[in-house]
Amino acid sequence: MGKTIVEKIFSRAAGKEVISGEFVFTKVDLAMMHDITAPLAIKAMQEIGCKKVWDASKVVMVFDHQSPADSVQAAENQKMLRNFALEQGIIKYDVGEGIAHQIMVENHVLPGMLVVGADSHTCMYGALGAFATGVGSTDMGCVLALGKLWFKVPESFKFEVEGKLGKYVYGKDIILRIIKMVGANGANYKACIFSGSVVEELGMSDRFTMCNMAVEMGAKTGIVEPDKVTLKYLKELGRDYEGEILKSDEDAKFKVFELDVTGMEPQVAKPHSVENVVGVSEVEGIKVDQVFIGSCTNGRYEDLKIAAEILKGEKVSKKVRLIVIPASRKEYLKALKDGLIEIFLEAGAIVEHPCCGPCMGASFGLIASGEVSVSTSNRNFVGRQGSPKGMIYLVNPAVAAATALYGEITDPRKIK
Repeated sequence: MGKTIVEKIFSRAAGKEVISGEFVFTKVDLAMMHDITAPLAIKAMQEIGCKKVWDASKVVMVFDHQSPADSVQAAENQKMLRNFALEQGIIKYDVGEGIAHQIMVENHVLPGMLVVGADSHTCMYGALGAFATGVGSTDMGCVLALGKLWFKVPESFKFEVEGKLGKYVYGKDIILRIIKMVGANGANYKACIFSGSVVEELGMSDRFTMCNMAVEMGAKTGIVEPDKVTLKYLKELGRDYEGEILKSDEDAKFKVFELDVTGMEPQVAKPHSVENVVGVSEVEGIKVDQVFIGSCTNGRYEDLKIAAEILKGEKVSKKVRLIVIPASRKEYLKALKDGLIEIFLEAGAIVEHPCCGPCMGASFGLIASGEVSVSTSNRNFVGRQGSPKGMIYLVNPAVAAATALYGEITDPRKIK
């Protein structure tokens, strides 16, 4: 029996042949923590008597959730983290550079790596052909101390996506439809491998979106096996990869799901669950108070360009506040140089510095009770973007931009 890419990555990390279902205590290649999870992880490391991280060159710390500090408590946390980074010699320490997950794929993750992050959407890095998964702060404390962690090697689900994408239908719509297909718990502790002719044609931005949201169906990670698109992306970042390209063997064991996206309309996840997915035609006309275009899910240049093409020369509805947040400094600069930021500002949007923004519901841009948010982010749980009495609809950037223009959920195919 052949091996899946997941089994191959774990075999390399463990230094022995392993198979799905096996428990292994194995090394990790990179560990990421951010300003919310890092304090607890450091405390856990210190409580087991460890004073020095196992390898400072393999620890990445990013301030993104409350950056710049939006409270005295956040400022105190970040002060402690700065001191910790200095004491430990952590050089992969990013402040003001953007959202941790985007920073990781731009600068640190490579195909074949085993990466852990103290954040559930760490699974996004799987779009580069790595195994990347979120862990709790206590587990991260163990990783900081030892550079190792216990894993159960996940079984793999394979999603074969075929057909032809229609206008204004993207990776976000594919993953929402897949989550609807299997349910919020349908892929618990599985590795979700996205493949098929449609995925092969997707750019890295759409692949990141799909892998980012694999956790919304309970998955341990999402993966797209490395190919020419992956290598081109890394090369454009000045990160030529010449190592081994791991792929699943043809006779590897998967549970296979098939999806034909031909004729599929833009998808929308209604409150208060990511699996509560319908076509945009079923929710058109719902009045909206805020539109958020950004997050680690859909805050890249490609997403911003989609929105800008719809907003160019237009004005945001006076009934709506539109918040646009690029995912990283690199993505912001690309949008700035291409004139996208000017388009957003002239349309009446608020453009913020690269960070998580309203996505986690504890910083700026929150919604009040009874308000409706249309968001390109990844979760619409109760209270996720502010008041627990607010409502969040998850959409792609085109639906978000069209909605901002009309003040109600709008199918972008009807306006351009």
